[in-house]
Amino acid sequence: MEWTIQDVARLTGTTSRTLRHYDAVGLLPPSSVGANGYRRYDEDALVRLQRILLLRELGLGLPHIAEVLGREVSEEDALRAHLDWLEQEQERTARLIASVRTTIDTRRRGAPLMAEDMFDGFDHTRYADEVRERWGERAVAVGDAWWTGMGPHDRRDFQARLRAMEADWIAAAASGEAPEGEVAQALAARHVAWLRSVPGTPLADPDGDGRAYVVGLGEMYVVDPRFSARYAVAEGDLTGARLVRDALRLHAEANL
Repeated sequence: MEWTIQDVARLTGTTSRTLRHYDAVGLLPPSSVGANGYRRYDEDALVRLQRILLLRELGLGLPHIAEVLGREVSEEDALRAHLDWLEQEQERTARLIASVRTTIDTRRRGAPLMAEDMFDGFDHTRYADEVRERWGERAVAVGDAWWTGMGPHDRRDFQARLRAMEADWIAAAASGEAPEGEVAQALAARHVAWLRSVPGTPLADPDGDGRAYVVGLGEMYVVDPRFSARYAVAEGDLTGARLVRDALRLHAEANL
């Protein structure tokens, strides 16, 4: 099956003039040209056009697109790479939508805003200066490489584990669990394991002071409202944050 240049322009939202330009610069020749001069495009041409438009979405200029299309790579592998990028953008956009909805809901309820929720989905390097100040340049570089290298499913899983752990801490605090109790200490061990999975931090570094790191984070959970609110049993309540702090300190002193 073949499509006319007008059909392709309508289907893709581009113009006949753009398609002629792509032909002129060697990016997308028509599959055939009739005796009347009408250009027609087959399925292979449409797939190539899809790749061109996707690369344009990535911000590449036409010379760079020509280089990419000229590489010795299978069509399926090329489309798979495009799909991976689109899925990452889809995941990021979903997080942006959720963060805006959270801000609207929080403002409506009159609750304090949390930076993590407001800016989730934006540039993940937004805390680079804070990480650099606390743990050095290497921590920034290692953490950036780790996060950038994760696929969308791995990122969702990492964040889901955090949300589930926060919910379990809140439930433990609501039930009156003591920091030295079995439930709290199991949660502390789980929390430390989650922290250890983040490269670049002292806990993940064999030469780092993991105990001081965990104890310091525990204190931050109480004094920094950005984090204490995540463990609040009720708005403004610090019971959950204090349970996390005290249980982490006990676990760190005994195991790190």
